[in-house]
Amino acid sequence: MKPRIALIVILSFLLTVAAWGREDKLTNTGLAPAAMGKVTTDNDRNGNTGIDVEVKHMAAPQSLTPAKTNYIVWIQPRGKDPEVLGLLRVNEDLEGHLKAATTYKDFDIFVTAEDSVKPGTPSSMMILKGTVERH
Repeated sequence: MKPRIALIVILSFLLTVAAWGREDKLTNTGLAPAAMGKVTTDNDRNGNTGIDVEVKHMAAPQSLTPAKTNYIVWIQPRGKDPEVLGLLRVNEDLEGHLKAATTYKDFDIFVTAEDSVKPGTPSSMMILKGTVERH
């Protein structure tokens, strides 16, 4: 009976490890030199990729040149057009957070400064960028 319990414990541990989050740093493109960020991904119970974007030291979008009104987080799956993941709100401490999910496992992720809350395509003002691979 003990070997069966050990097997169940090992299998449970392996499943838990597979669901653990992975953290990737976002690279600063130089448009907002102090900005830094990370993206943490995990697998949710539906098999989707949970995404948690955290940023620090983000300049207020109005202080950029040219001035913008907000930040948008985008994902771009391999071979596809960029898609809006969501609006990234930055607080008075110049920190922001966005939690979302996608069906994609491998994609580029980036933050742009925009004039619209729902832009059709990303502007050229990319602040942070990164790549997520969750095979």
